Amino acid sequence: MSDNKVVDFSSSLSEVWRLLNEKERELLRKNASIQHFKKHQKIYSIGETPKDLMCLLKGKVKIYKDGIGGRSQIIRMIRPIQYFAYRAYFAGEDYLTDAAAFEASKVCLVPMEIVTGLLRENFELCQFFIKQLSVDLGIADERTVNLTQKHIRGRLADSLVFLIESYGLEEDNTINIYLAREELANLSNMTASNAIRTLSTFVSEKVIVLDGRKIKVIDEEKLRKISKFG
Repeated sequence: MSDNKVVDFSSSLSEVWRLLNEKERELLRKNASIQHFKKHQKIYSIGETPKDLMCLLKGKVKIYKDGIGGRSQIIRMIRPIQYFAYRAYFAGEDYLTDAAAFEASKVCLVPMEIVTGLLRENFELCQFFIKQLSVDLGIADERTVNLTQKHIRGRLADSLVFLIESYGLEEDNTINIYLAREELANLSNMTASNAIRTLSTFVSEKVIVLDGRKIKVIDEEKLRKISKFG
């Protein structure tokens, strides 16, 4: 569902908002739109031509790619307030991945032609996106090494730490995102059966406690050590 009326998102997008002058802010207000996505609803698909800069205002979004045999690999998890869907446009490519709402989500869309116009006139805004792309590339490089060189224990622990740092912990130390075992496996580059066995090992070692999809962290220090040395 889309809402194309004039959007006032200055408080939500303050990180970019402070880099704009009033004329640029007004341009953004008039051209931005808000879309609401249901749980599991596709936001964009591989092969589509990118048209918008997207910013997640509320909810959680996964960036993923289906591989051989239909097995899915979750590449990134997007959190509020985080920008996504623009790399392919800058690279002159169609989307190489899929994106879907992990839960009911609210996304702000700005046409890339508006964004590129702003970038031509605003050096600080250019620096902002260069930094964002650089940070994302660094995270992707580290994740690639972790998912290909670490033992299964290390990969799963790394994913749990990644989720903690992305979404935080609730008051009772439960990770603030509830993934099915298959989704956690897709994030960790392993089969669901291996994810289930490794989670059970972490429970027996009193690192975590499981309650359905909820994962409560009992010993975060030990979890991080397994992530680092696993």
